Amino acid sequence: MDKESILRPTLVLFAALTLLVGVAYPVVVTGTAQAAFPRQAAGSLVRVNGQLVGSDLIGQDFHDARHFWGRPSATADQPYNGLASGGSNLGPLNPALVEAVKARVAALRAADPGNTAPVPADPVTASGSGLDPHISPAAARYQVARVARARGLPVDKVAALVEQNIEQPWLGLIGEPVVNVLRLNLALDNL
Repeated sequence: MDKESILRPTLVLFAALTLLVGVAYPVVVTGTAQAAFPRQAAGSLVRVNGQLVGSDLIGQDFHDARHFWGRPSATADQPYNGLASGGSNLGPLNPALVEAVKARVAALRAADPGNTAPVPADPVTASGSGLDPHISPAAARYQVARVARARGLPVDKVAALVEQNIEQPWLGLIGEPVVNVLRLNLALDNL
């Protein structure tokens, strides 16, 4: 076989597969997603009074004592930077991770000195993506007294709000109960 007899079918196959996999498939999948799940396909954006305040899928950087705090972000330049998604890749025995966790525990204790409850793992460890918008119900409950005190609200009212914002596992089976920090803080701001 000569090179010319192989080159033409190879180029035709390459062009056909490029059009099929690189153009047609993404157009069909994107169009189907936008038709069937328009909110999710647009990034699950959250708007309040028409103003964009965030996304259900990406954590926010809350530091104010009046708000619930999410998981620490492992993104490099700025917290919750979607362009720099990724974990810290520090193993559980890495001294840098141990020191970071100790510093985060100390910061939580300093923000709420009367709270002697054990600190849950998620408010002191970053997620694999560094963008996690959720915390565990235990992490939300841990922060109730601080948020209630900072806002001058009854603890039971803030605790009830946390319970109302717990998202249950899909079909009751897949995943764990979680609390979306942005949604919880928006509900808190609406009190």
